[in-house]
Amino acid sequence: MEHEVFVPFPVGAVRRVLSDPARVARCVPGLQQDASSGAALAGRLRLRIGGSTITYRGALRLTERDGSYELSGEGTEARGSGTVTLALSALPEEMPGGTRLSCLGTVSGAGRLAEFDAKTAESAARRLLDRFGAALAEELREDAAAAAPAPEVPVTGEDEPLTASASLDGDALDDEPPAEAAHARRTMIGRSAEEVDHAPPRGRYAPVPAPETTSGTAMLRWAAPAAAIALAGAVVVTRALRRKR
Repeated sequence: MEHEVFVPFPVGAVRRVLSDPARVARCVPGLQQDASSGAALAGRLRLRIGGSTITYRGALRLTERDGSYELSGEGTEARGSGTVTLALSALPEEMPGGTRLSCLGTVSGAGRLAEFDAKTAESAARRLLDRFGAALAEELREDAAAAAPAPEVPVTGEDEPLTASASLDGDALDDEPPAEAAHARRTMIGRSAEEVDHAPPRGRYAPVPAPETTSGTAMLRWAAPAAAIALAGAVVVTRALRRKR
């Protein structure tokens, strides 16, 4: 069987993943790798074919030869005596927008796999390779996201914290109230809203009291006694002068 898979990443990036057996194992759909598999990708592989699922236990081996990556392996049915043998080669080739994986493979088996016709088996193999290509692309996207530096946010004057000498628009706070007004505001804390609304300002901004007006009656209250005293004094002086004459 021949099949092509497109991966939207450069050839070099695709080769780095295909050269790492552990990363290849993460991209194989349905593969559960054993913890102590070593260089061989040992474990269990669930294969979906013709509406059925077959689980194989075995091992895969990955080698590189003349720029091509070769995958070979064999397995045994987990519930049965059927066996399967796989030989697959994948050649990464550069193309516009990414990489083309040209795959060539053969599969032979006995047991449940042999019960399906060649067309059904080929359809299952192509679907498996397409899912492998999608997983490979997702692996490379995670690499690109991890390697991308965090965007730098330029610091401008608008982002600087406000200080006592800067307002929201960057100008000086020329209208900052003096200490007397601030004290007046603090003393209003705890008072009712009506008292605060009608409380007169204090300090420098307190209203200047109007000059007190003196009525005619108030003037007479102190002017009349003073005039009487002055008149009595004049009479006494006049009499004294007459006696001397």
